[in-house]
Parts: sequence; structure tokens; C-alpha cells
Amino acid sequence: MMNSEYLAVFLDESQEHLQAVNDHLLKLEKQPEDESIVGEIFRSAHTLKGMSATMGYEDLAHLTHNMENVLDLIRNKKKQATTEIIDIMFQSVDSLENMVNDIASGGDGKLDVTSLVAELEAIEKGSSQAVKEAAATTEQVDLLEVYDEYERTVLEESLEQGYSVYQIKVELDEKAMLKAARVFMVFDVLNQLGDVIKSSPATELLEEEQFERDFIVTVVSKDSGEVIKNKILKISEISDVVVQSMTSFVHTTQAEDQTLQPVQEKPSETKQEPEKGKDAQKAPENNKTIRVNIDRLDILMNLFEELVIDRGRLEQISGELVNAELTETVERMTRTTGNLQEIILTMRMVPVETVFNRFPRMIRNLSKDLGKQVHLEIVGAETELDRTIIDEIGDPLVHLLRNSIDHGIETPEARMAVGKPAQGTVLLKAYHSGNHVFIEIKDDGAGISRDKVLNKALKNQLITEEDARSLTDSQVFGLLFEPGFSTAEQITDISGRGVGLDVVRNTFESLGGVVTVHSELHKGSTFLIQLPLTLSIIDVMLVETGGEKYAIPLTSIVETAIVNKVDLFSAHGQKVIDFRGKVVPLVFMRDVFNTPVADLDEDFYSLVIIQKGEQIAGLVVDSLIGQHDIVLKSLGNYLTNVFAISGATILGDGEVALIVDPNALIK
Repeated sequence: MMNSEYLAVFLDESQEHLQAVNDHLLKLEKQPEDESIVGEIFRSAHTLKGMSATMGYEDLAHLTHNMENVLDLIRNKKKQATTEIIDIMFQSVDSLENMVNDIASGGDGKLDVTSLVAELEAIEKGSSQAVKEAAATTEQVDLLEVYDEYERTVLEESLEQGYSVYQIKVELDEKAMLKAARVFMVFDVLNQLGDVIKSSPATELLEEEQFERDFIVTVVSKDSGEVIKNKILKISEISDVVVQSMTSFVHTTQAEDQTLQPVQEKPSETKQEPEKGKDAQKAPENNKTIRVNIDRLDILMNLFEELVIDRGRLEQISGELVNAELTETVERMTRTTGNLQEIILTMRMVPVETVFNRFPRMIRNLSKDLGKQVHLEIVGAETELDRTIIDEIGDPLVHLLRNSIDHGIETPEARMAVGKPAQGTVLLKAYHSGNHVFIEIKDDGAGISRDKVLNKALKNQLITEEDARSLTDSQVFGLLFEPGFSTAEQITDISGRGVGLDVVRNTFESLGGVVTVHSELHKGSTFLIQLPLTLSIIDVMLVETGGEKYAIPLTSIVETAIVNKVDLFSAHGQKVIDFRGKVVPLVFMRDVFNTPVADLDEDFYSLVIIQKGEQIAGLVVDSLIGQHDIVLKSLGNYLTNVFAISGATILGDGEVALIVDPNALIK
């Protein structure tokens, strides 16, 4: 019978291999000649097949077996990795993911994959449309060519720069009258697509029409063999074109006078070296890591949180008793628990890569559906965040990326009409700064029209005409996060209903984060998300109001201040102060939480200046207590919607302090 321990390992490794297949299929689509990528996909599929068969999941093993057959043909250059074939491979991966998810949720992993298997078998037998198209560019012929050392160097450097190498045999129609003119036209097309490295016969002989009907040209190009073939065939009086990839040949280290051999004989030599190198690099890492169930880390974290509470209690007792020996012991324990805290928090850190990995595939599919060309650039995928936060940010990021593609990036025609490249770029960037992680989604699309947002906000009565004149760009774009707000002229399956951005903001704010928008019309938009590193143990400023203690997260505090009552002004019925040249509205905590008034005759106010994005406000409290590490505790299921309170904590003296959510206090 199946051991549940083995099942957990199977699920973990299956998801890793499926993610690897996804990633490498995307790379293969861009670099169809790179055999090392095919090798990586093959290896993951093969491992997945073996594990599935061992665990008794026959449908999973059957589908991966058929994928493996197609990959084997690509690896041996009998098929080319066309977009059509890669599409079917992606569909297979989707089905595999569904089966694995079903197993993870307690199912038997069974799924009807008959049609997919039939598609894969059709590719294997060469009877599918995808195969026919692939065959058009992978026809194997004995194209013979000899390269000297200089030519070989040029080819090698071209490959390093991302070009592919093709040997092309062009056959003229037997009735062609002006053969030299046809040759010139072929060379003209090839020079537009890349660079001609060599021809046989030599160009002088071709110009003098000293050849029969066919000639061979070696070309380096970034276009696919299929594109090159189709463009040459558009020239009249060309009867046949055979394009053969020579990339694998160039990778080998042939002698100077060696004659070309059919390309399928080379892969076994070229693919093994990088595999060995990668294995050698990965081996030490595997020996230094172990898999730990996240539940165990959660238990460890909970126990440590209790330790932090006890530490606070000990520090308070030590301060009250004034015993040198006790103080020294407590200080030593504080240092040790501080180091322990750092280690435990580090153990919970996960690279944002685990979330970002799913986006390239999504962008690819979305671009195809919308008829747009989009390049997704990911920077800083190794940036780490607490596992709790990682689990929550996936869906909001999906929403922002879909908005960027749907509303931001223009169609290729529209982009070219305004002088932009046909392909738009979306930058997804993550980086650390202080105690925060920033995630940036930036596109070079059409940008957001400030006027359109303002008009919509006025129409929806979100703002007044007076507000419209005084709002900054950031405040105007912030209106996009209002519930039901949308400037889209058309509602699509992807976006446009105004449902979602408010949920995106609420999700990030519930994590203690802030999302802001910057945009320039016709140049693009940037959504910047600021997130805390961790949620469990946070630094706070303890304050007191109405005899009760509150904790305000340091991440939201700009500074603290004491101001005289005479420095307060009134504007639009609101108390404000002039703080470092800025008019800052005041929020009285005793009014917000309806606490007893402590002292009406006080001459000074204690202020905590808090910020939300570019907005700041002054929180008026009775007194400032000081900075502390606290453990964030939930208020439980019965108190889920308490205004401006995000949780509670237990202080060193056993008293409970509520944790203020500054984002809710700044409108």
C-alpha cells in the first residue's frame, strides 16, 4: 500500500519537475535549436514518468511516456520544436498538473487524456499538422560544406550572440532564365534575415551563372528555419528550398578540414558535457539541504513566539527587581533568542521565484489570446519573503499583470504607429530595501490617462470638482483602486469590470503592504508594491490612549513628535499641523477607538506621524511608551472586521495590546 510519506515526496518532486518542464518549454520556444534545453525537459519528464509508474498513477505515466516520445524525436532532430508542438506539450503539462493536484487533494489522479495522447502520437507518426509544418524545416538531406577556421569562428561567435546557423539548399526552376537574378534575390532576402557566411559555389561563380540549378548557402539568423524557407519560396522561379540547422555541428570541435556530417549524429556528444557540469554543480547543494514540512516550521514559529512573550515578561521583571545577576542573565538570553529569531525567520523565507515562475506561461498564453507581442522580464526572482506572505501575493500579482497586458500594452500595429517596437515589455522586479520587499510591475504601454480617471471619478461622485483640481497624479491614479472603478471602454474576459483592483489593494494592505501607481501617458505605468519581510514578529511603537496600550508597526511610522496645542490649525473642519512645511491632518486615537478622555487640560500633544504611500497623517495619542518586538496574534474568527485594528499582542506584563492598522486611518 502507498505510504503517505512517499506520497508527500512524490507530490513535492512532481510539482518541481512540472515547473521545470514549464520553464524549459518557454525557453525552447525561444531557442528551438538548443539541445541542452530539450535534454532538461526530457530528464524531468522521464523522472516524472518513473515516479508516477512506481506510485501506480497510470494516466500520469502514460501521458508523460508519450511526451517523452515526442521529446526524443526533437532531441534527435527528427522533429523541430515548432510553436504548434510546444502548444500541445503545454496542454499535456496542464493535464499533468491537474492530475497531481487531484492526487494532492486526495483523489486518484485519473484523467481522460485520450485526445492529448492521440495528438502526441500523431506528432510521433508525422500525421499531425504540427508535424507536417515541422517537417518542412527539418528535412534531412546530405548538405555538404567545409568551413575554414575563420568561418568556423564566425559561426561560433554568432551562436554565442543568440543566432542560429542554417545551411540552405536552394533549387531554381528548370525553366528559370535569369539564374543570376534569382540568386541575387535569394541573397537579398537572406541578408534581410541575417548574414550570409558562405555559399557553394562561390558568389563569383553564382553571379556568372556557373552552376546547374541548385546552390548551398550558410546563413546565421535569429529567425526560424521555417520563416527563412517561406520567404525564399516567395521568390518566383524557386522550385525547392531545404533548410537544415547546423547549430549542433558548430558546437562540436571538428578539425579544420572535416566534412560535414548529418546533424543527427552529433547530439549525443554535445548534450552530455553541460549535463555533467550542471550535475557537478548541483550535487553539493543537494547534500546540504533537507525537506521540512511547512507545518513543522509553523509549530517551531509558534513556540518561539511564546518564548518572545516570556522574554518580554522577564525583561520587565528584571527591570523591576534591579538584580545585577538577573539582568546579566536576561541580557544574555535576549541576545541568544535574538539570534534564534533571525534563524527561524530565515528558515521561513522563500524566494519570490516560487510565485514568479507561473507568470511567463501566463503571459505567453495571454499575449496569444490578445494578439499582442509581450516580453516578460523578471528581475530579482531570488529575493526572499516570508512563506505566509508568498502564499498570499500570487493572485493579486496575476491581476496586475493581466491588467498590464490587457490595458497597458498596445497591439503591435498601434505600437509601431507611434514609433515603439512591436513587442511590448513588462518588467517584474523584486528587491529588498530596509525591512521591506518591493515588487515592481512596469510596462512600456499606453499609460493611464489622468483626465479619463478624473472624469470617471467625477461621474461616479467619488470626488468633487474642487478635489479634482487639487489632487496629485499619485492621488488620481489611487482612485483606480476604488471598488467598481474602471476606465476600460470594453469589458473583456480578462478585465474591464472594475472588480479586482480594490481586492488587490485590500490584499496587500492586509499583509501590511502598500501599493502605489505611477504612470505617464503613452510611455507606460508602474505599480509599486511595498511589503514587510515577515508578519509574525514585528517591531512596533507602543503608545497609550485612554489608559489602554496600542502597538503601531514601525514600518508605517515616519517619526514621533510633541507639539504644542497652539500650533494646531483648522482646515475644512479638520485639525491640522504645519509639519516640516507640510500640512498634516491629525487623527485623534481617543476619537477613533472611543476611549476615555485622559486629560483635557494638557498643553502638548504626543504625535506619531504615520504614512501610507505618499500620504501622511499625525496620530494623536496620550503618551509614547517605546519601541518593542511583539508577536502578532489574530483576533480570532469572531472579530474579523474591527476598524483600524489588524491584531493583538501579549505584552511582558501579561497585558493585551491591540495592533493599529495605520493604512485604515489614512483615507
